Parts: sequence; C-alpha cells; structure tokens
Amino acid sequence: MANDRRRRYAGRALALSAAALGVVAAAAAPASAAEQPTREQLIADCDSGAGKCTFNDPKLGKAFLGNFHQVSDSLYNCSTSPATQSMTWSDTVGSTDSAGVSVTAGGKIAGIIDLSVTATYSHTWSSTHSESSSVNMTVQPGEVGWISRAQVMQKVSGTWQTHYDDPKWGHYYWFVPDVITGPAPNGTDGKSNAVVVKTRKMTDKEKQSCSSRSGKARAFVAER
Repeated sequence: MANDRRRRYAGRALALSAAALGVVAAAAAPASAAEQPTREQLIADCDSGAGKCTFNDPKLGKAFLGNFHQVSDSLYNCSTSPATQSMTWSDTVGSTDSAGVSVTAGGKIAGIIDLSVTATYSHTWSSTHSESSSVNMTVQPGEVGWISRAQVMQKVSGTWQTHYDDPKWGHYYWFVPDVITGPAPNGTDGKSNAVVVKTRKMTDKEKQSCSSRSGKARAFVAER
C-alpha cells in the first residue's frame, strides 16, 4: 500500500513538472496519442463540471494598460465651425485564456480562477469589468470624433488539474498550463484606466455624405 501511494505521488509530481510542455496525464496506465484529449476538451470538462478541476499555483503578472478601443458613437462635423456635444460611452472588458477563448463571468472557469487567486493573494479576481460615463467632445469642421478607452489588465498563470472519478482517455488526472488575461482594478501596480477623445479627418466618401445632408443637422452622430 505504501509503495502504491509513493508511485501515485511520483506520477503526479512528474506530470506537474512537465506541465509547461502542454497537456499532461498522470495516475493511470499510459494512453496512446490517439486517446489523448485536446486542451479544449479538458477545459470544456472543467467548465461543464464533467471533470473536478482546480487552478493550481496561480501567479499574477504585473498590471499593464490594455489597448485603446472605441467605446462611444461617432460625431461627424459637417459644419464650418467647431461642434461640441456630450457623448455617452460604455465599455465591458472580458478575459481570455492562452488559446484566445473567452472566460465568461459567472461560469465555472471564472469561479475556479477566482477561488484560487483569492486563496493565494487574499483578493478577488474578476473575469469582466463594465463602466460607463459621458464626456463633452469638441470636433473641428470636416472631422469625426469618438471616445476611446483603455482598461488596466493583468495576466494570471497557473495549471489546470482535471480529476475524473473514472479514467478518461486512460487517466484519472490531466494537467493543462494556462495564462488568463483579464481586467484588473484601477490603480493596480500604479496603472490607471484611460479615457480619451480621438478625432480624424473625414474620408472623401464621408465628406460626400455630408453634402447629401443638405437641410439636415450639420453635425450628426453615427452609431458605432
């Protein structure tokens, strides 16, 4: 019995040390390459509850400012004087894993990551962040303007451990390394969310659209 326990422990330790190489199995007879699951199948079992999953040894990276993206409608100024208007914006930023798959709020995957990060770092992890407000925007004649926003983001790396009550693909345990990129609280590691007004010159086609608006408002809003 003691020898069996040592063999199971050694198999698990070997799998953990090799996890960085990809999907790794442990604790049962070897499976052929054809029997090995894809990463997507294992994560799907975690999300559905078909496998009992944990996100082991989470490590938070340094926060960084994500890419700017448009969060408002566009204001076109077809007039000969500056146009000022209050523009409402809204933004929801989610999380993705190392395969670019969305990690949705309220799902099992997000909950497992939050539980792991909270236990290790004593603060919660959120898979999504939503925010909205309004900004007074001034657009010069012949230009189009919009509001862009960038969210503070953070990566958390770890290893998924999937446990099955009965062997699946020939094993009780499978291990998958992963990196999740998601929104971080404003001010994390000294990084702050940013909201800016951006403008550009209208294209020739957009200027033609202005000409067709004879008798209409010379500054108009187009939905994004």
